[in-house]
Amino acid sequence: MASRDCESEPDSNPDHRRSIRSTEEDEEEERPAKHRRSDGGDGRGRPEGEMKQRYLVAVEYVGTRFSGSQQQPNCRTVVGVLQEAFHKFVGKPVSIFCSSRTDAGVHALSNVCHVDVERISKRKPDEVLPPHEAGVVKRAVNHFLQKNEGDIMLIDVRCVPPDFHARFKAQERIYFYRLLCGPEPLSTFEKERAWHIPEELDIFSMEQACNRLVGCHDFSSFRAAGCQANSPIRTLDELSVLEATPSPNFPCILGKDMVNTFKEQPLECSTSSEMESSTNSASGMHSNNGVSIAKCSELFGQRRSHRCYIVTARARSFLYHQVRLLVGVLKAVGTGELKISDVERILNAKTVTAASPMAPACGLYLGNVKYDFS
Repeated sequence: MASRDCESEPDSNPDHRRSIRSTEEDEEEERPAKHRRSDGGDGRGRPEGEMKQRYLVAVEYVGTRFSGSQQQPNCRTVVGVLQEAFHKFVGKPVSIFCSSRTDAGVHALSNVCHVDVERISKRKPDEVLPPHEAGVVKRAVNHFLQKNEGDIMLIDVRCVPPDFHARFKAQERIYFYRLLCGPEPLSTFEKERAWHIPEELDIFSMEQACNRLVGCHDFSSFRAAGCQANSPIRTLDELSVLEATPSPNFPCILGKDMVNTFKEQPLECSTSSEMESSTNSASGMHSNNGVSIAKCSELFGQRRSHRCYIVTARARSFLYHQVRLLVGVLKAVGTGELKISDVERILNAKTVTAASPMAPACGLYLGNVKYDFS
């Protein structure tokens, strides 16, 4: 069972259950309750002197083996793994609240959560100690996370006031989508890390399509049927596509002399016909550009890289599956399946049935969630 992929979908935790709204409406109409001293739900007040520290936690993870970010029964989720690690650290259950939901298979370079932690003395269980420093929390929780598959890690921890909410205080969210283009199968290292497109992409046309989508629009055509946000109106602050270096990127295996030769005289001997057309010389066979065929053979066993393109989407909040639907349309423009004029037609149709097939989850990365700490 996959969780729902939307950055703007509300928390499903019973403590935060409410009518479904967009992120903007939630922030304006129903802010989370102020921090109260309670024991976690049994109705009894806390003794004087007990206190909790709220921590803002930035976490990175590879989403391949997670059934999404939100906790679900009998599923491995980001929140579930984090809560287990914090439980082992502090010795009691905690609740984790995420700024952004991610679906099964979606990755995060930095998702942000908040958690309330009470530091209890292990020697004297009735004694409450001063809160841990943020660095201590980071090191301790990562110690337990690394024992759990090793595909999730805290990258930053910060002490925040008790009313600071990871979701409602978010000012901006940035998503990246990776596309790898080329006829060869993806490298083992890239499996489940990008969307493989066998065809070449027309980046210029894709950039023009991006320009038609930036701004405040009714994005009904770019939200999944299950989206429960009241309003489809969103302001897309940025939508862009650029070429990037494929990952993983290693130094050239060939020697420096060979690299310099390639720079001066680009090697073009990828086919047997090109090699056969090379001319003989006193020193041996050479290709038409003067590079030795023997040197060409040194390329054996080295995979040719795919071209890598990154789509960046930036906004305060997104609709359910909005980014993946946007990428699906951009890809169709890049391959020539759609014209640039079709983008406006799809946008104006205000129905998801007009859009191209949605991009797969594996290429989507939650890049960053921004806050104003002033």
